[in-house]
Amino acid sequence: MKYSKIFLFFSLLLLTLSSHAQLQPLDAELTTYQYPFPVAFHPVKVQQQAFKMAYMDVKPQKANGKTVVLLHGKNFNGAYWEQTAKDLSKNGYRVIIPDQIGFGKSSKPQNIQYSFQMLAQNTKSLLDTLGVKKATVLGHSMGGMLATRFALMFPETTEKLVLENPIGLEDWKRWVPYQSVEKWYAGELKQTQESIKKYQLDNYYGGQWKPAYDKGVNLLAGWTIGPDYPKVAWNAALTYDMIFTQPVVYEFDQLKMPTLLIIGQRDRTALGKANAPAAAREKLGNYPALGKETARKIPNAKLIELDNVGHLPHIEAYDRFIQPFLAFLKG
Repeated sequence: MKYSKIFLFFSLLLLTLSSHAQLQPLDAELTTYQYPFPVAFHPVKVQQQAFKMAYMDVKPQKANGKTVVLLHGKNFNGAYWEQTAKDLSKNGYRVIIPDQIGFGKSSKPQNIQYSFQMLAQNTKSLLDTLGVKKATVLGHSMGGMLATRFALMFPETTEKLVLENPIGLEDWKRWVPYQSVEKWYAGELKQTQESIKKYQLDNYYGGQWKPAYDKGVNLLAGWTIGPDYPKVAWNAALTYDMIFTQPVVYEFDQLKMPTLLIIGQRDRTALGKANAPAAAREKLGNYPALGKETARKIPNAKLIELDNVGHLPHIEAYDRFIQPFLAFLKG
């Protein structure tokens, strides 16, 4: 028994050391990090400052004339849409995958007032430059809030709307105490590879880890040991404040386009939930209930509920995600 415990200890130690050995420091704009498709940059001018917005434009061999825009979540960037983009392209769709300002390979401003309206305008500017007049817009997590805002602002451009485990299906500030940007920033500066993995294990994957998930952890963790992490962390704090203070939940009834909700039922994501009173904490992030409520609010919505799937259906249960998505696109 004693030797088995020693063996287990050293096995875990080696696993941890191996994981750290694979970790590479990353700069603010991920210049050494390889994306799955060629990356271009769209110039944007915001609040008297010039920034660059990274994006991938994946063109099909046999085009069907339709375009899909994929919007990433808060702790992600466009690279995690790789498999989705490949399959959409095989089906004839042009796929445009932006990194929003403050994320991925895009600029990381230090003095900026973030808003979903601003991010939506940047995205519309990109589509205008690329000659895209209509598109299906898919948003995951925070990208779901942005996709909703985009659809509300530019309904003539949004042919269809898809929300994959979007956050913002409830207004957290009704129950969660406000915290300053400085407090968000202090929390971000404490992030480590271990804390990032634990958060994802507990909140995204229900305690079930697969080696494929390491890629997402190592990218975020690479920033924490890179030279620009204070800049990255400050942007993370600013965008947390945007998410917390700019709800879209009260405007779902204004969406006029066909809308698909893909909701992993195990998801319990809620911003600042740990700071809420105990009674409220238990009710926040109840995606089985939130999905149904949201489908009722959106006039032309279809709800797909994925049992035993968490916050990232297109990573955790890809086949169950892509099949209803493709059917919706073709319907």
